[in-house]
Amino acid sequence: MKLIADNLRITKQEIHKALKDLDPEPIQDLVKLCVQKGANAIDVNTGPLGKSPEKGMAFFIRAVESVTDLPLLIDTSNPAAMEAGLKIAKNRVIINGFSLEPLKLERILSLAKEYNVDIVGFLLYPGSRVPKDEAQRCEIAIELFERAEKAGVAKEKIIIDPVVPPLAWEDGIVQARAVLNVIQMLPDLLGFKVQTIAGVSNLTTGAKDRIKKNIVEQSYMAMLAGAGLNYALLDILNCQTVAFARTSAILAQETLFSWEMIPG
Repeated sequence: MKLIADNLRITKQEIHKALKDLDPEPIQDLVKLCVQKGANAIDVNTGPLGKSPEKGMAFFIRAVESVTDLPLLIDTSNPAAMEAGLKIAKNRVIINGFSLEPLKLERILSLAKEYNVDIVGFLLYPGSRVPKDEAQRCEIAIELFERAEKAGVAKEKIIIDPVVPPLAWEDGIVQARAVLNVIQMLPDLLGFKVQTIAGVSNLTTGAKDRIKKNIVEQSYMAMLAGAGLNYALLDILNCQTVAFARTSAILAQETLFSWEMIPG
């Protein structure tokens, strides 16, 4: 299980200011710290980027790539910003992502074909409606792969995000279990190995108690690893959660164990 740093977000005040001032240093400092903490990839969450999406995305990509050669997930809903990032990026890129939304099917999915990159597929209905159970999630997954095939994107390029729900939802626990089940079900359902990704922090959206938040995320991380998750999107600067993630991934493998494998 590879760990993707979700720390670079436009919603952070210092990152928003860096974009406004076109000052790459705060972005570079944060990315260097993420690399130091062992990130396997960086999620570049820029948001739609408003009036100058191409310029804003180019600034972000240049700033990040100046300090790391790790793979980048370009995380924006703006097709113009997405394409600007794909044009300028030198590192490996993953598009994050597309769904059954018509705009994303038409404008975002086609970019995966044009630039020959992997792309995250969200198990969501149009309007960002979350499916209720495993059956609905599997139906959406089948349709995403069918749409990708029609667009000329190979199935191996698709990384499925089953969409981790906030536990605060009325059916949050049921939905969280459904995500685990779907990760396990998809390879048998589709007949090939399916790559999967999950945003762990979604589970604790709205949580105010930091200690309880960490306990829940760490417990669910072990369950995700056991289900066979490939990519975990998480706060890479939370050392304890990262240690849990790495240990969970090791224990989920069928390999010869050594205590030296466990993070200290």
